Amino acid sequence: MEFKEAKDQFLQTWGALGSQWGINKTMAQIHALLMISPDSLSMEDIMEELQISRGNASMNLRGLIDWGIVYKEYKPGERREYFVADQDVDSLARKIAIERSKREVKPALRVLAGVKNFDDDNSKEAQKFKMKTQELHDFVEKADTMLEKIINQKENWITKTIMKLMT
Repeated sequence: MEFKEAKDQFLQTWGALGSQWGINKTMAQIHALLMISPDSLSMEDIMEELQISRGNASMNLRGLIDWGIVYKEYKPGERREYFVADQDVDSLARKIAIERSKREVKPALRVLAGVKNFDDDNSKEAQKFKMKTQELHDFVEKADTMLEKIINQKENWITKTIMKLMT
């Protein structure tokens, strides 16, 4: 496999994985491109490499900056903005976990907390609903607590733990 083919395959795969962590394919591809680039890239560089429009590039770069995994970089004498990705895998994992918790886990907890407080008619169906929503709430709350503990670890705890599990 030649370098260009390997790079294209990586960008496509990372783009597909993006939906698993709550972002669209193009946003994930931009992130992947910036992550593997030896130098910061301009919006024009990104548009050309990924064959996307200015609006698409701009909107997705803004989203990546909001997630805290891409940063603007200014070069002296240049009018263009350049972009660079966070290169620390542990930091990246923590930032993604924080955003996923904010966007997915916390809202789910609010819904589960809300739906378990209903006027109980003492029917079998209502009792089962109350029991299951409480179980789900407790499970999601434990998962969120575990996620927060992982996020708050300072050293390479995530990587070490994953490596231990894989061996």
